[in-house]
Amino acid sequence: MRSCASSLLSRSIRPVRPAWTLGATRALAVAQARHSSHSPMGSTPTNQRKKVTLGTLRSLHRKREPITVMTAHDFPSGHVADHAGMDIVLVGDSLAMVALGMEDTSEILLEEMILHCRSVARASKTAFTVGDLPMGSYEISPEQALGSAIRVIKEGRVQGIKLEGGKEMASTIRKITTAGIPVLGHIGLTPQRQNALGGFRVQGKTSSGALSILEDALAIQEAGCFAMVIEAVPAEVAALITEKLSIPTIGIGAGNGCSGQVLVQIDMTGNFPPGRFIPKFVKKYGDVWGESMRAIETYRDEVKSRQYPAPEHTYPISSEELETFTKAVKDL
Repeated sequence: MRSCASSLLSRSIRPVRPAWTLGATRALAVAQARHSSHSPMGSTPTNQRKKVTLGTLRSLHRKREPITVMTAHDFPSGHVADHAGMDIVLVGDSLAMVALGMEDTSEILLEEMILHCRSVARASKTAFTVGDLPMGSYEISPEQALGSAIRVIKEGRVQGIKLEGGKEMASTIRKITTAGIPVLGHIGLTPQRQNALGGFRVQGKTSSGALSILEDALAIQEAGCFAMVIEAVPAEVAALITEKLSIPTIGIGAGNGCSGQVLVQIDMTGNFPPGRFIPKFVKKYGDVWGESMRAIETYRDEVKSRQYPAPEHTYPISSEELETFTKAVKDL
């Protein structure tokens, strides 16, 4: 009787595994888990840097360390910008043209911007993320602008918004910042107003024009912007404006006297066909189009010649099972 009880006891009691081994086992199971053919890219940067906040940006500005800004329009572009260590990832309305094939930025809708913001936000885990307010979503009244800004933050999941305009937008900016939403301003050449500006023209080339831009900068700084983009302004003018301000300036076609720089990712990576017009201020750092063409053309040729897929790209079946299946096919 005792031996029977001992046997039952020994079978019912299992040795307790240390918690750390359970965690290791789970981690191994996750690592070995099979994904579909479209496995997730993941979104955690390998360098595990701290999250960039407004405090981080102010610290960089105090130390006169340039602030790096890059546009992104979807998960992959946000993913690479974040992994590359950008301080700010901007979901710019330039995506209207570079991602959606529109004629200019005035076409894109608020709902479309929110969708793209949400996609980028899933990837950008450490950069400070900002979403553009598109034309028509903020000009009618400060109340309209605040409503749009709240949607971009709540639904788009970014940390701040950007809008274009100078002193005439000060009350709108104040309305948004008072509600606790960080605003990145945008002065100089404002693409949403290209028709009123006579096209994409350099701004501030005269003394009066430069003074007007300075007035815009001071007005939106006073309204609460945490930083501002200065676009297509002579380098000397942008540098003098930067020195007059207590917040960072982010230059695009405004020289290296600004507190930081921003470029459209599609432009600077060279992800466009030959012959496309590129603004003077863009430096092409890569040739994504050329590399993609090389890879895709090679794939096309290998499919045509049946080089791909090779045996190493296929799944095996045992000879016995194959023989059985072959016989079944013949017998049909």
